[in-house]
Amino acid sequence: METLNYEMYINAPIQDVWNLLWNEETYQQWTQFFAEGSQFKSDWKVGGKTYFTDKSGDGMVSTIVSLNEPTEVVFRHLGTYKNGVEDTQSRDVKQWSGTEEKYFLRAVDDNTTELRAIVHADENLVDMMNTGFNKGFELLKKLRKAR
Repeated sequence: METLNYEMYINAPIQDVWNLLWNEETYQQWTQFFAEGSQFKSDWKVGGKTYFTDKSGDGMVSTIVSLNEPTEVVFRHLGTYKNGVEDTQSRDVKQWSGTEEKYFLRAVDDNTTELRAIVHADENLVDMMNTGFNKGFELLKKLRKAR
């Protein structure tokens, strides 16, 4: 596993950046670079369930281990989600289960927010993660300007 770091400054108040990240419409836009039709469904509870899925509804099941809106959310990936079935026990899943995806937001001033993401990724996924986060965070900046 590799630990990857992404950072972006966005000219927007911290709550606005948080909302861009997790609003259903804008989430699908900035995460399109990971998978077409990316979706996100969460109960927003520590220890609860969160699903990161593609347009077919398949993807990952995760949990929130830390939540402090609008400054921090940490997801721990538990397994896969396919055809409505969670797999947290197979041999393939256990190789990466427990990896985390962390988002940190810091207000630099009233209208500038530092957005950081730290993710654990298998070395086979590094290029996809780099493309997804770099292009996705750039799109967040553009989405903010458009509002």
